[in-house]
Amino acid sequence: MSALSDQLVTFAILAYLVAMICHAVEYALGNARAVAPAAAAKRELVGAGVGGAGGPVDVPAAPADPPARLGRSAQQARLAGRVAVWITALAAALHLAATVTRGIAADRMPWGNMYEFVLTVSWVSAAAWLAVLWKRPSLRRLGLFLTLVMVLLLAFAELKLYVEVVPLMPALQSAWYIVHVSTISFSSSIFLLGAVPAIAFLMRNGYERGRRSFPYTLAKRLPAADGLERLTFVLHAFSFPIFTFAVIAGAIWAEAAWGRPWGWDPKETWAFISWVVYAGYLHARATPSVKRNVATWIAILGFLTMLMNLFGVNFFFTGLHSYAGVS
Repeated sequence: MSALSDQLVTFAILAYLVAMICHAVEYALGNARAVAPAAAAKRELVGAGVGGAGGPVDVPAAPADPPARLGRSAQQARLAGRVAVWITALAAALHLAATVTRGIAADRMPWGNMYEFVLTVSWVSAAAWLAVLWKRPSLRRLGLFLTLVMVLLLAFAELKLYVEVVPLMPALQSAWYIVHVSTISFSSSIFLLGAVPAIAFLMRNGYERGRRSFPYTLAKRLPAADGLERLTFVLHAFSFPIFTFAVIAGAIWAEAAWGRPWGWDPKETWAFISWVVYAGYLHARATPSVKRNVATWIAILGFLTMLMNLFGVNFFFTGLHSYAGVS
């Protein structure tokens, strides 16, 4: 089962990569539908005073691309986008199978080390993305960035975090293991997903305000900034209570395992920092005087603290939570 899980992870990475390429094709052709109306609109009416007659004058437009060619480009873009979504769903299915077989091989829930945790968190993010896309198909172009994140996360997990299947260490053998780690995994996954539209919003917002330098030009074909910002808020508002419960459950578990609910262990400290930053984001988002781009930067800062808690603490600090199993 362990070998099967490893193979399935490899297939999932390849499937996410193919989906990313398909999304990139759609992204490259994504202005096709916008070009046709723009070409038609170039014949505009000019106000009174032009031509000396006081009435509107029809100004001929510059030659436009043939409609047939524009139609083919639009169809190719839509087809590439739909294929990308189906391949993403296939990749998520392979990803889930890899996680499940890893758990079967270990005879426990697959959250005992960093490799398994990243495997689980990234899958929940992918599944949540497909759920969002089912409700809001107009956000499909964000799939380019989501699949890129999936490829990078899984490749990093395979290359740097992978460890052989081992039994769960005694300190983790508790019912709170399932309660705490499942909720922290789920909330971390939604925060990961929320970081994608947050970054996209900052780029798109800058583009809509006239910035034409890198990286704002990458947002030329993204959905409108307002929609991206609302999605960012919805995802964070949904995840924050779950993350709060996960932190509380961790404190209860610490009391049962170590005789104290809180000891400012490095991972506990960074979990608290993340909680404060995300609470600050939601407060800023609810405050009318705070600009949306400022609040979004706070959300991105929160995600950076989550990354520090996941990777930095396990690599650079020693504490009671040092069970990452990184070889």
